[in-house]
Amino acid sequence: MSDFDMNTLCEPGLDVSAGMSFTGGRDRYLSALQRYYKSYDANREKVESALSSSDIENYTILVHALKSNSKMIGAADLGALFEELEMAGKAGDTDKIRALTQKALADYQELHEKLRPVGEMEQVQTDGEISGDVAKETAEALLAALDDFDDELSAKLAAKLSGYPFRITQKTKLKEATDYISDFMYDEAAALIREILPAIE
Repeated sequence: MSDFDMNTLCEPGLDVSAGMSFTGGRDRYLSALQRYYKSYDANREKVESALSSSDIENYTILVHALKSNSKMIGAADLGALFEELEMAGKAGDTDKIRALTQKALADYQELHEKLRPVGEMEQVQTDGEISGDVAKETAEALLAALDDFDDELSAKLAAKLSGYPFRITQKTKLKEATDYISDFMYDEAAALIREILPAIE
């Protein structure tokens, strides 16, 4: 995708430099934008369903993920709006949730439409990036290696797992798990891997 004009991404209001910094470079950033675009319908449906059923706990988890994903691609304003909804969810402030959710979803839809050109182009392949299925298999193998106290294999599998495009929170936890492996703290590393497993799609 060397011919893609990155300047076109500035018009949707994205901080391209921040997005590339968060994701690890140009191609990984474009790949993240494509995943962000393609997950829109499912994410919106989940948020609306949680809200309509007054499932505030699940709603809060969903907007937390949207906050992280939005900030990761450089959509700071939208990320801040989802963060406000996350805080409202944690506080049980249903009035604020109902007042702001439609605004957030409208802004989310607007960004989704602006990302259509990059979202619908050929999938960007990045060096070392692994799919969700491979990441799940790798994580399960890593847990088994940790259970066997195999530090060498665990380190190799953790490095492979880092090829999955995790959100910032999960990336941080994986880095912490890798550090634990280096210190032979297998139970602590396994606990962190179990925490990030649900984020693999």
